[in-house]
Amino acid sequence: MPEIKIAFWNVGNLFDTTASELATDLEFTPEQGWTQAAYDAKVKNLASVINALHDGTGPDLLGLCEVENESVIRDLIKATGRSDLQIAHIDSEDLRGIDCTLLYSDKLFRKPAKSEMKGHTVHLRYATRDVFEVRLRLKGSGTPPELIVLVNHWPSRKNGQYETEPLRITAAEHAGRLVDAYLKYSKQEYLTTKPPFTLDQLKARWNRNVLLMGDFNDEPRSRSILDYLQASKDLDHVEEDMKGAAGGKPPTAENYLKRSAHLFNAMWPQTAIPDRGTHFFSGATNSMNLLDQFIVTRGLVYGVQGLKFEPASVSIFNKAPAADARGRPANFDREKLTGSSDHLPITAKITVL
Repeated sequence: MPEIKIAFWNVGNLFDTTASELATDLEFTPEQGWTQAAYDAKVKNLASVINALHDGTGPDLLGLCEVENESVIRDLIKATGRSDLQIAHIDSEDLRGIDCTLLYSDKLFRKPAKSEMKGHTVHLRYATRDVFEVRLRLKGSGTPPELIVLVNHWPSRKNGQYETEPLRITAAEHAGRLVDAYLKYSKQEYLTTKPPFTLDQLKARWNRNVLLMGDFNDEPRSRSILDYLQASKDLDHVEEDMKGAAGGKPPTAENYLKRSAHLFNAMWPQTAIPDRGTHFFSGATNSMNLLDQFIVTRGLVYGVQGLKFEPASVSIFNKAPAADARGRPANFDREKLTGSSDHLPITAKITVL
């Protein structure tokens, strides 16, 4: 059966060399050593890593974060030599001007309409990086499978892991509400739709294919992921289909509306491997942390609607040219023009049934 090769990567401050109108990126100007030569080298190095993913065949679907604008994304695609890669992108309200984006192969996917791309701004006391939504459909006759992708970049731990935890909990609740909205009808829809929804209709919505990918700046065991996004390694909750009342009738409004979706975090097996992660924290912890993750809904885990996420295919690309000899990210060096990012890419596969 055909496969979709997916990947996610925090490419680490891919800025152009021109200062923005808000002047929040002055460290990425020629005056601060961010020359055209440095920019070109970083783009080239990033492209070489992207082309090395999936055993040198590259991804069909690639989520990125920390890109400044569509112009730098186009430069990156050009450097890969991949004419089939297309851009789904919306400028976010992030104060630093770093966005999430999604690249997709037009050999497999239809071009999404503008209405099928949304930037969901996460509001703290200020607007931060958005959760970028793209609704994709495979090419083909009839009604090919749909894949809803949410690209995340949650608030950082820069000012302390526990001091900044409430910010990531806010982002987790926001992302969780988005997932619930895809998998369930609203209270108004459920109570007012005539004739009432059938159990089969509720199950069809409950089993939609939703893929969350991103730099969550928390690990699979963190409260934001486990308790607020409700994503874990435990399939006991995930495997439950939408249950009806006696006689195959739809559930009561109370039972339906209070139920939230439990998600499967596909990165859990990686936590059992010593010193395995996607970002290296120096200083007090001096360790690898698993911040970049794939999280999926029930329908995508079990292949209910034409697509099946393959947990066994999940991998961290921890070798050259993305990593050093110890398997740690080879961050970009402005002077030596070597390295690429302070994060490692993650990859996986989805089977088309």
